[in-house]
Amino acid sequence: MKPKKSAEWRRLDNAAKIFPCTSTKADAKVFRFSCELLEPVDPQALQQALDRAMEVFPGYRCVLRRGMFWYYLEDSVERPEVQEETRPLCSPIYDQNRKGLLFNVTYYRCRINVEIYHALTDGTGALQFLRVLVYHYLLIRHADRFAENAPVMDYDASATEKMNNSFQKYYTRKRKAPEKAPNAYHLRGPRVPESRVRVIEGVVPVKAVLQKAHEYGTTLTVLCAALLMCAIEQEMMVRYKKRPVVLAVPINLRNYFPSESARNFFSIMQVRYNFKKQSNRLEDVIQSLNRDFERELTQDKMEARLCQFVKYDFNPVARIAPLVVKDFGMRIGYELAEKKETAAISNVGKIQMPPELAEYIRLFDVFVSTDRLQICMCSFGDNLTISFTTPLVSTDIQKHFFRALTGMGIPVEITASRLPDEEGVPE
Repeated sequence: MKPKKSAEWRRLDNAAKIFPCTSTKADAKVFRFSCELLEPVDPQALQQALDRAMEVFPGYRCVLRRGMFWYYLEDSVERPEVQEETRPLCSPIYDQNRKGLLFNVTYYRCRINVEIYHALTDGTGALQFLRVLVYHYLLIRHADRFAENAPVMDYDASATEKMNNSFQKYYTRKRKAPEKAPNAYHLRGPRVPESRVRVIEGVVPVKAVLQKAHEYGTTLTVLCAALLMCAIEQEMMVRYKKRPVVLAVPINLRNYFPSESARNFFSIMQVRYNFKKQSNRLEDVIQSLNRDFERELTQDKMEARLCQFVKYDFNPVARIAPLVVKDFGMRIGYELAEKKETAAISNVGKIQMPPELAEYIRLFDVFVSTDRLQICMCSFGDNLTISFTTPLVSTDIQKHFFRALTGMGIPVEITASRLPDEEGVPE
């Protein structure tokens, strides 16, 4: 009888190490990418497409385990199965008491959803997985059209490239202590019951937003960040305006280092504005953010941020500390960092699919579980999707944001998830 082969394992990438010890029911560290088709989803075709996608992303077939010193990923033989969506949006995926896969694929009417635990990958990796999944689904669903002339996807990274820990690959000993910043303004108010998040999504014509951004001499991301800051300012009590509004902005490090990693490879920058010391005119907020983005989005800054993720691996005390001590220290650090931020905004950018398949797709969207207010944006074709997630009951900030867009002459189509005490089935 042959001995049982032990499962392959690998360490978490450097960004992923913070997620297992800071995941809670209120913030499960789960994000979702969805593709809305122009026709109802066929579950059997989607299952076949998922099986093919797993051949492209074999490293995603894994579970998260606890070691004595670090968490690690262990390969699994479990086959991921497509299910109709029934759970609340971005429900917890990782359970330390159960060895389950770190992602799930669901469908609802015309939508294909991929929800992923952040320790497995970041937004870019998840988006590539969804693109491959949708690609194979449409080839299977419309086999009569594509059987002999299938379009080609623009994603061909090798298995090794996908599973690289690019933080380690591009780490140098360039070190610069982060600047100390004051605590930020924090949003307050009643929270949604059962630790759920409220999702409000606006679909706008991307060309109209780009044109308006160019009129202000800025980018789409900066324009939306400025609108978010101004919307937050409208809800601030005067006595709290002494604290700055600070937005966390995720940065895809693949834009600065040659990496095809399907794991985490991102960093975070912060941009701030003090409405007590500065004007609340949109033009002034945009000019300030333009300067912040120009200062922060440099190669030197990216190398310094990458170093911050990796340097603890070379700290001899941190390396020998047991996992329970590391968890405690990382939770404290995470809580201190959260005090420096008001909200977050993330722009995934333009999503592309082969032209032959694009005619079956209406839009893509993305949003995250969160214990604060967050905007996620992405565009596909003529549509820009702007998704708000928040644990707060109030929707006033979202209202101010979208009214600002309509005030610029930009039409907005708004949809929202329904909460437990609201009638109907979640959308």
